[in-house]
Amino acid sequence: MKLLYWLEEWTNLPRDEQQSLVPMTGGDLLGDVYVKYHIIDANKPLLITFSPAGTNYQEHDINDDFSPWAYKLAKKQDVNIIAFQHLGISNWFRHRNLLFFIEQLAPLISGFKERLGYGLSRGGFAVGAFANLLKLDKVLLFHPVSTKNKEKAPWDDRSSTDIAQKFDWNGDYHDLDLGHAKGYIIYDPTNRIDRAHAKRYPQLTHLRVFGMGHSVHATYLNKFGFYKDVAVDFISHQQVDIAQFRQQTKTLRFKEDYYRRLNKANKSSPHRLALLSTAHTILAEEKAEHMQEQKDAIDVQPLIDVAIKHQDEHPNDAIKVLEVAQQLSPDDPVIDHKLKQLK
Repeated sequence: MKLLYWLEEWTNLPRDEQQSLVPMTGGDLLGDVYVKYHIIDANKPLLITFSPAGTNYQEHDINDDFSPWAYKLAKKQDVNIIAFQHLGISNWFRHRNLLFFIEQLAPLISGFKERLGYGLSRGGFAVGAFANLLKLDKVLLFHPVSTKNKEKAPWDDRSSTDIAQKFDWNGDYHDLDLGHAKGYIIYDPTNRIDRAHAKRYPQLTHLRVFGMGHSVHATYLNKFGFYKDVAVDFISHQQVDIAQFRQQTKTLRFKEDYYRRLNKANKSSPHRLALLSTAHTILAEEKAEHMQEQKDAIDVQPLIDVAIKHQDEHPNDAIKVLEVAQQLSPDDPVIDHKLKQLK
């Protein structure tokens, strides 16, 4: 709790006195969550992160050199950081000590230039659940889980949902509550559960990465620094360069190994290339749901890439995908040219 006492005094000091007392670095154990912080300047953004599944440390792993998920990345970007690391495998940031800490922390960080949130999957849940309380200005979420409340997300039938039912999913902070926060949500629209969770974040800018997956393939993307590059852009500039993001995902799709691993990740599917028809259905639903207002926000390039990749083996599926892409982007000369070739 040292951070709370320190912030209470520090935030009330004149700026020159504040700067004489930083950097302030330390850590605290909050039940089954460890928090580490590095405060350098109230005139720089404050980044708050929550760890994703897979970073399953235990209390005995904590020492002076331990760094929670994304902590080192934030320090390199020269911003303030408060990083929450869950301990144990089944941990959804529900411990009462953590909730009390965050409730006390919230009013003490209002003086920072800008408050940012960053999380993946389970960590994305926590960012969304505490965003309004912490008055976050902008968030970056990769395939977040919006809640494990079965009534609000009955379509989330992952095994983790049943395991998570030992926690309270009706009390405070059990569901997304973004408040005024804006930002970005990045997910794979061919993953039905991630797509359904993403629809619960309408106020964020949706960036879709076809074939990204949620765990196995998402881990593979991390190999190419995909998450890191986007996160650095967000932390450094408090926004994501969408044009650069599109180019980055396009570059990934042209890697031969990307398709090999994508097919491997979907090998249990009856149709090994079911991504084609899935993409057709999803984009049709996108069109019906968002209509003209959202047309410009839908990225048809992934559909073009997939169609070109498989046009020889599955020309009919390729035509269907291109026809959907043409409805969404009727003036695209590449789509028109490829349709004439295939027909």
